[in-house]
Amino acid sequence: MIKVAVLDDYLGVVRDAADWDTLPGNIDVHVFFDHLSDEDAIAERLRDFAVVVGMRERTPFRKSLLEKLPNLALLVTLGKINPSFDLQRATELGIVVSGTEVLGADPIELTWGLILAIARNIPREDQATREGLWQTSIGVRLAGKTLGVFGLGRIGSQVALVGKAFQMSVIAWSQNLTMERAQECGATLVTKDRLLSHSDIVTLHLRLGDRTRGVIGTREFEKMKSTAYLVNTARSGLLDEAALIDALQKHAIAGAALDVFDQEPLPPDHPLRNIENTVITPHLGGVTVDRYRADYNQVIENILSHLAGIPLRVLNTEVLERPNRRRLGVVARKKIPRAQALGSS
Repeated sequence: MIKVAVLDDYLGVVRDAADWDTLPGNIDVHVFFDHLSDEDAIAERLRDFAVVVGMRERTPFRKSLLEKLPNLALLVTLGKINPSFDLQRATELGIVVSGTEVLGADPIELTWGLILAIARNIPREDQATREGLWQTSIGVRLAGKTLGVFGLGRIGSQVALVGKAFQMSVIAWSQNLTMERAQECGATLVTKDRLLSHSDIVTLHLRLGDRTRGVIGTREFEKMKSTAYLVNTARSGLLDEAALIDALQKHAIAGAALDVFDQEPLPPDHPLRNIENTVITPHLGGVTVDRYRADYNQVIENILSHLAGIPLRVLNTEVLERPNRRRLGVVARKKIPRAQALGSS
């Protein structure tokens, strides 16, 4: 029996997101709804599993954890990039790491949902109205304001175009951004400092890496307008969370709308839960029915391709040439009862 673990299904939606019955009868799928943070506890839970499916970066698979999983042959992440997975060590151990390649507007839509929510105080007014109050705050018009976009990749470029539709001036910066690329997206290339000092909304859409980690810190918050808002739907590591909390508490900036955090789930006593000038959401960037269906059906394809000896969507392609590559073996496909395929523990 080949054991497959699907991790961190907070919402209990994995069972219905894909047709797990297409997996062979010797595949035993366990869906875990809870989240473990302790590495030893994770290793103990996953010790007997040959396939592990991670939900984005909810459970990191770093070197020390991978070395505690001697039976792991296939590690799957949702998405094409996962900085919390140690691809180098996985390759050395012969573990294939694969991903999914679903494209969609989900993070773009959430970014604008958060921008509108923080600018017009929508969550606060919703709560106040439910409590019997009426018009407790005054919002900010977006038209005529300046949108500063960090990064004009697939997501940032679309965020910029929506900004133009709101009649905003759009400026942008990243280390490798060119004037031509900025113009294609309806934006003006500026320096990092000018973006910070001139923007009314600053939104982050950079990939997290050595050069971008902590790109927003105390110095950057000091450059921003006191009336400006920060929005982050990308990666928490792009900004210094402690510096952000300090800036919010001192009202150095007007507020922040955040979907990503250094520790997730956000601890009950975390300061951001109690700072009024924020809108916070629980990492919802890719949490849509459409995205989950596409992602988990591709996960099943990845498992089937690995079983057939032709791994699909491999992120650490070097492992395919290694003599120590761990394999699941070739098995025949057949239908199995849904309850058996989705047994949980």
